Amino acid sequence: MSKKHVVKLDEEQIAELREIFRTFDRNNDGSLTQLELSSLLRSLGLKPSPDQLEVFIQRADTNNNGLVEFSEFVALVAPELLPAKSPYTEEQLRQLFRMFDRDGNGFITAAELAHSMAKLGHALTAEELTGMIREADTDGDGMINFQEFSHAITSAAFDNSWP
Repeated sequence: MSKKHVVKLDEEQIAELREIFRTFDRNNDGSLTQLELSSLLRSLGLKPSPDQLEVFIQRADTNNNGLVEFSEFVALVAPELLPAKSPYTEEQLRQLFRMFDRDGNGFITAAELAHSMAKLGHALTAEELTGMIREADTDGDGMINFQEFSHAITSAAFDNSWP
């Protein structure tokens, strides 16, 4: 058993989570089925594959009843709600962003990403490139702006959400 970090949410966050939980607990039994949890995660902008959802439930379901109760849900999502301490300063992130944003227009295109990664000795396949852009590009414009870049870099440093 790995040690869980004790995470403290404030009353408002707990109340918000309870409301979200209740909204998706369609039969009001105090627990979420796989289908209900899937709907809840999609509403939060997450798109777990069936395998990821299975792992998510196994990780959350500490009493092994195949359902996710509210306390299990809170324990699972609380670390995601607390502001992650980025290992990078904003200035370091901006410098890194400028290295990738070759034309300086404030966006990293697929071509710029491919070029920069190749220069760093990490040539990407078209599939890897598309996947990286898709993962970071939260507004769907096909490019990565500074905010998306920062979030992707910071998330990657702390990414333990999905296996």
